[in-house]
Parts: sequence; C-alpha cells; structure tokens
Amino acid sequence: MRTESVAFLMASCLLAAGGCRGRPRASGPYGDKVAADVPMIEKALGRPFKTPPRLETRTHDQVRDFLVKGLQEPRAQRELAGEQFTYKLLGLIPDTLDLPKFMVSLLTEQIIGYYDPATKILYVVQGAPDVYVGVTIMHELVHALQDQYVNLDSIEHAYGDDDREAAAQAVIEGQAVYEQAVLMAGGPDNIAVQLPGGWDQMRQAIRDQETTQPIFASAPMVIQESLLFPYINGAEFIRRYLEKHPSTSPLDRFPLSTTQVMHDSAYFGKAPDVPLIVGLPPVADAVYDNDLGEFGTRLFFYQHLGNLNAAASAASGWMGDRYIAFHAAGGPGIVWVTTWDSPVSAAGYASALGEVVKRRYSVDKPAVADDGTRRYTGATRTVVISSREIDDHTTVEYVDVPAGASTNVLDLSRITLRAAPPASR
Repeated sequence: MRTESVAFLMASCLLAAGGCRGRPRASGPYGDKVAADVPMIEKALGRPFKTPPRLETRTHDQVRDFLVKGLQEPRAQRELAGEQFTYKLLGLIPDTLDLPKFMVSLLTEQIIGYYDPATKILYVVQGAPDVYVGVTIMHELVHALQDQYVNLDSIEHAYGDDDREAAAQAVIEGQAVYEQAVLMAGGPDNIAVQLPGGWDQMRQAIRDQETTQPIFASAPMVIQESLLFPYINGAEFIRRYLEKHPSTSPLDRFPLSTTQVMHDSAYFGKAPDVPLIVGLPPVADAVYDNDLGEFGTRLFFYQHLGNLNAAASAASGWMGDRYIAFHAAGGPGIVWVTTWDSPVSAAGYASALGEVVKRRYSVDKPAVADDGTRRYTGATRTVVISSREIDDHTTVEYVDVPAGASTNVLDLSRITLRAAPPASR
C-alpha cells in the first residue's frame, strides 16, 4: 500500500512549486501519460522495464475497499493492535485513540492511485482530478520499475523490525519522490530555481499541506512523522546518494537503519555504522515486541521534552534497541533495552529518559542504588533505569510497570547483541 495520503501532500507540493511543465495530459486509460513517462523514468533510474507496466482504473469505493481489506488482514490487525498498546504505554498517542480505526480513515482520506506489488498493477481512481492523476502515475510508475528489480511486496510486508523497515521504505519512497521532483522540474538544478529554498523549502511545503487534510492534521505527532519520514528523509537520502555515487543505484544497497538514512557517516563513511540486533529473552504475558530505532527514539523524546535539539541529542549514538510490551500485575508494562556507541551516548540517553519519567509521572527524584540503577516511584507507575556492558557496548534497560508490580522483568544475562545482516533484495 503506497502513496495514499502522504503522496497527495507530495503531489500538492510539487504542483504548487510549478512542476508540471506541460506534460501530456492523461486521457482514457492514461496510456499517453504512461507512454510519455516510461522512457524518462527508465533514464532517471538507469534501468529499463523488464515488462510493460500495467495500469487499470477503479472506482473510489473499489480502491478504498481494497485498502481497507489490506488493513483488516489478521497480520496487519495484530501489528496495529501491538503498536497501539505500545504507543499508549510510551505516551505517544492518546489513551482514547482507536489506532486501527484511525489508520483506515487516515490512509483512505485522499485516494488517487497506487501501485500494488502483489498484482503488479498500477490502479488509478476514476474521476480523480487530472492534474493530480498525472503526478500520481509518475510516482507509481517509479514503484512499478523498482518492483521489477527488488521485491517490494516482501519489503512492504516485513514485520518485527520497524526501524529497518522505515529505512527500506525511505529508499523506495524517497527515490520516487526525488526522481519525480527532478523530472517535473526539468532537472535537479531547476529545483533550486523553482524553489529558492531548494529541498528545505520542499520539506516545509509538504508539511504546510497537512492542513488541507483534516484527518492527517489531527493525527498524533508520531503517526504524522512516521508517515512522512520515507518521503521527506528518503528523498534527501537519495539526493545525497546520487551526489556521492552517481553511477550506481541505491536499490543495490539498502540502508539498514534510520540512523544510516539520517547521518552521512553512518552509511557513506569508510566504516559505516552497522546497527546491532538486540535479542531479548521471553517475557511473561508478552503482547508485542519490536524496535524504535534512532528516529523513533527521537520522536519519543520530542513528544515528551518538546525540544527538537534535546530529542536529537538524546537519541544520538543509538546502535540498536528492542522492546517488549506485556501485561503486568495491575495493568500494561514495557521493557525497552537500547545499546549505544559509547558510554557518553548511553549516559545522555539515560539522563533524558529520567527527565521524561519525571515529567510524565510527576516524580521528583529517583532512588539511586550503588550500581547506579535509578528507581522512580510515582502514584500509579514504577520505572527503573539501569545500565550494563554487553560485548563492549553500554546497554540501558528501561522498565515501566504499574505501581506495585515487579520490575524484575528480564534476565539481563540473556540479552544478546549481534550485527545486523546486509539488506536482501
């Protein structure tokens, strides 16, 4: 499922920037538009279509039903329910929000078209405004070409590692956004002419479009930013990639983490930062487990500290993480283990984490044990923050449970760290 609400924002931004430049208008089944775009997209990506792209039209209701059906698949429902349980524990979404229901409304708010990697067909909504249809077809044709060289379906349905998934999506969506913008502008140099602020203005223009979509504008910050990351940060990553490696394709080496997407040295450096996979032993009555990554960790701190620089600093140095949300005595609980590139980074993260706990649970000071473990006891919650060295990496354990529940959730001696394997295509 691609380019629903967020792609509409992208299309609006590009059109507002003066992008269309007299492209052939779509008509009938849009064959003329496809025929005009295909050679340009092939040239931009440096790869030909192995088979001609297929395009079909559907009614708005048919497309909506298809998208809803995908969100209602058992695996998708379990993921959304798990995310809802976890996000509420972390204070990222309101306790009253029904996330699965909200996501249906959000992702079907603006439907123009999408490429389905399962059927290999680009679907366009009948009766959609031609000016937006043209932009959408170009964007989705990039996905159709990508899918002939990488398995988009497997990327789209990967579960259990949200951070790596976000990094892969940043390449897929970022390449489509970047190449679309360049083609519509008539070349990369023209973007700076049409948008004096260049890519920075493009980023802001996309954000400004949020107010045109009431549901998207009402979404919690973590939902908005997670949806925008592959498009905005992804396009910037592709731009930097092509500047540094103009004769190669980003599809050949996917980033392994949001850290590699956001920081040049982590991906392009002589010694790239390979993330660590944190392995946790089982937890009783577990509900859901996953990771946040550096970007998700940054969003967590921004949600509670309200300062972008402080959030970025607290998440800097991330090397890997894993959390397990579970049912504890008296209510929901979570254990979250992170590992860091240095003791200094870990200490900065733990300090910021303590500040979040004090603000969320109105706790003045923690009780500090001889080993440095900090215990925060509030009226309704108990939080313990501790650290230890594992394989020469400082790891931090965060346990948040109802007051009175045991905080001895994990056997810390059974935590494992291993380097993430290369991305498969």
